[in-house]
This record gives sequence, structure tokens and C-alpha cells, in this order.
Amino acid sequence: MGHIYFARHGQTIWNVENKICGATDIALTELGHRQAIELGENILKQEIHIDEILYSPLVRAADTAKHVSEITGIPAREEKRLKEQNFGCFESTPRDGAVFQEAKTHFIDHFQGGESMLQLAQRIYNLLDDIKKESNEKTYLLVAHNGIARVVNSYFYDMSNEEYARFGIKNCEIKRYDYL
Repeated sequence: MGHIYFARHGQTIWNVENKICGATDIALTELGHRQAIELGENILKQEIHIDEILYSPLVRAADTAKHVSEITGIPAREEKRLKEQNFGCFESTPRDGAVFQEAKTHFIDHFQGGESMLQLAQRIYNLLDDIKKESNEKTYLLVAHNGIARVVNSYFYDMSNEEYARFGIKNCEIKRYDYL
């Protein structure tokens, strides 16, 4: 049985300000850089075997992955399908806003110019299906975003709409997922 690991990028200023980053390219804070370094150190300390890191093209995830790669020696490459969802009109708005919380339960909504949850799920599920074909030969760490974490979790576990909308992981948290 193969598996993958998933980690969210380090802290950004919009995380601190409780704003939706989405497809907006927001850099890591100093703490975010330290979190990424600690993630790499923890991977070494826990002796987690990873063959390759795939990361989102957005700078917050790319920088996180590059820190991990530098510390661990694990090769890393950009994977465009890991880019965070474009939340359209909600980009830079409060992430706990009532209108956004309701909108997250509407899976075919494009958020007035963004990407629907269904479109996001299609590209992430396709990526996970591609990785599954290699999972007995290669173990990947995916470094991406909270919205991507939600979709990855839904690929491996059944979730209600409410559980899906509420799911999230902390900055530089790492999770293991097993293919069945």
C-alpha cells in the first residue's frame, strides 16, 4: 500500500490578518520561513521517507518546499495543479466571514470570477490518481494550501459538506494519507 504526505505552507501576513489568500501570491512571514525550516528538521528527526516534493507554484508554498528540500536533500519540483483555489470576489476578505462560509458549501459556485470547488476537486483528484499509479515506487510530499488540504482529505475520507467546509490544517502541519 502506497502513501503520500501533505503539508501546508508556512504562515503569511494574510494568515495573521485572517484574510483569504486563495490564488493571490502572498509571501511567507519570518515565522513562516522558520516554520518551513522546522518542518524540514522534523522530517529528518522523524526519519520520514520521502522521495520527492511536489509544490504549488505560489511563492508561499514554493518557499516552504524549498526550505524543506534544502534541509532534507529531498528533490523538489513545481506542480501547477497544486495551486490554491481562486476564490474570486472573496480573495483578501475575512476567512471567517459569514457570506464566504456559506459560499464554501456551494460546490459549483465560481465565486464571481474564481474557480468552483468541483473544478478544484477535479484537478486535485486527477493529480492524486496520477500519484497513486506510482505510490508503490515513490513517496511524495505535497506542499500546498489549506483549500488543497481540504480536497486531499476528501479524496481519502468521506466527508459531509459541513465537514468539508470546516476542514483545515495548521501552517507547516504534515499529514500522511494511505492509498488503499
